[in-house]
Amino acid sequence: MTAPVFVVDELPHGRAEFVLDGPEGRHAVSVKRLRAGEDVVLTDGAGRWARAEVVAAEGKDRLVVRLGETVEEPVETPRITVVQALPKGDRGELAVETMTETGVDRIVPWAAARCITQWRGERGAKALAKWRATAREAGKQSRRVRFPEVAEASTARQVAALLARADFAAVLHEDRDYGSEPLAAAELPAEGEIVLVVGPEGGVSPEELALFEEAGAKAYRLGRSVLRTSTAGTAAAALVLGRTGRWS
Repeated sequence: MTAPVFVVDELPHGRAEFVLDGPEGRHAVSVKRLRAGEDVVLTDGAGRWARAEVVAAEGKDRLVVRLGETVEEPVETPRITVVQALPKGDRGELAVETMTETGVDRIVPWAAARCITQWRGERGAKALAKWRATAREAGKQSRRVRFPEVAEASTARQVAALLARADFAAVLHEDRDYGSEPLAAAELPAEGEIVLVVGPEGGVSPEELALFEEAGAKAYRLGRSVLRTSTAGTAAAALVLGRTGRWS
């Protein structure tokens, strides 16, 4: 079992001991019940991390640890961004959770034309906060030290601009008649940025497809079955991670 991961705002410099308190300390002491001699990992979620040994647990929410050397994890390449159309209900958090566990680097919420869910005003701010909190917790659970960025919600034109800058841009599309090619056979770059677009349950509209094609994206399909919007991004990312060597 690998050491549990806890998030800190900033890793201290040149300090032999560190106190983990607040919600993270409470989770370590009262939920994980960590004790002296056990190992943990502290990270800022942005690539900096340090292994530490528990010195003592104090009260219900204070864990005293002895820090090891701080390490900077390099950014992996190619970088994988998934543009995720807004699913219904809590399936958005499910998509974020599994994509984080899989290894996606950036998640861009997309208010597609056929999305039933729309993020507006306070409701949109709360939904985005939930996605970001989910990415943070899933990052910890999957022992990541560089959590995925969850961007602000984008329009179709903003997504098109993102696709135009990508080294490889794919729109997941299940319709063979449309001319989609298998993602498993696509020529992928060894570095740079890969952007995968996942449409809503009702599919990407013809106008959006035309806009994305103009930006340089092509339509690709996964397997014979049609995946839901909340699982397609995870499946596509896993395929790409395996083919680019990031899972080697």
